[in-house]
Amino acid sequence: SPSGYEVRKDYGGADVIVYLPIDTIRNARRFMRLANPVMAFFIKYEFWSNYLHLLKARHVPAYSVSSIFRPSQIFFRSYGKNYGKVLGCFTHFFVQNEKSRELLKSIGIDCVSVTGDTRFDRVLQIRDACKSLPIVEKFIGGTVEEHPRVFIAGSSWPPDEDIFIKYFNEHHDWKLIIAPHVIGEDHLKQILGKLERKTVRYTEATDDRVRDAECLIIDCFGLLSSIYRYADVTYVGGGFGVGIHNVLEAAVWSKPVIFGPNNKNFQEAQGLLKAGGGFEIANYDDFVNIMRKLEDDNALAQSRKRAGEFVESLAGATRKIMSEVRFDF
Repeated sequence: SPSGYEVRKDYGGADVIVYLPIDTIRNARRFMRLANPVMAFFIKYEFWSNYLHLLKARHVPAYSVSSIFRPSQIFFRSYGKNYGKVLGCFTHFFVQNEKSRELLKSIGIDCVSVTGDTRFDRVLQIRDACKSLPIVEKFIGGTVEEHPRVFIAGSSWPPDEDIFIKYFNEHHDWKLIIAPHVIGEDHLKQILGKLERKTVRYTEATDDRVRDAECLIIDCFGLLSSIYRYADVTYVGGGFGVGIHNVLEAAVWSKPVIFGPNNKNFQEAQGLLKAGGGFEIANYDDFVNIMRKLEDDNALAQSRKRAGEFVESLAGATRKIMSEVRFDF
């Protein structure tokens, strides 16, 4: 997706960075001829049937990394045997939990290792390599004598924004940073129309404008994972749609994370909830109650500590995977 491609398109560790062409037989054949791969990695939920069958036919090792499976998926249904054939194209699965290994075993797939989720390693790497963001630092400094608290909402969608913008229109003791998932002009105008506080866009910010602003809208890609560091409380969007976005990017900074109800299929979110670093909401009243709780310094400190410890405790998947992959081509 653009939110991934735009961030990594200039990554210096790769020779070519492109969108993978849509999964048709013709596209897969053309791409294979051009790329001539000797090894392929597919992350989490990526099961591209034509590409995988061609990789298998060419005897090219294909690995599924950080994958996670549930009984409700079509592969494990009585009518899903044909769909399950695509899983047989993988050389090895590196799954997030034991339940996934058991499900794969139930359909005759044994080339499985439980290694965890590489995103824990990635967010720790990003945290350790991050740079300061002067515009954001000027924004949170403000002009008041006492530094206001900062709420940062990342990867937000309209249903998320309806909830937290209503709250912050009424609570001027907080500053607000919004990094919407979609940064198209229509969505940005929609956000601006809901806000009743002095607002500036990141791409239009000057020192004077950003110091006077109460809300900062991040209207560009690539900053969110570093911006979370400046928050007192964070919110990760998507939980009122198809599913929440990456809660680890916020939790790695030892920040409490609020998110919507569609999080049951996200193991990292469930773990964060159990650890006490994450908070689920279903409506505006839930949000208000959690914000009241986190205004207490002791409650805030405790949730911050638990969020950071949760991420640190589950690092190491990358090292485990790399120790098992054979680079003997």
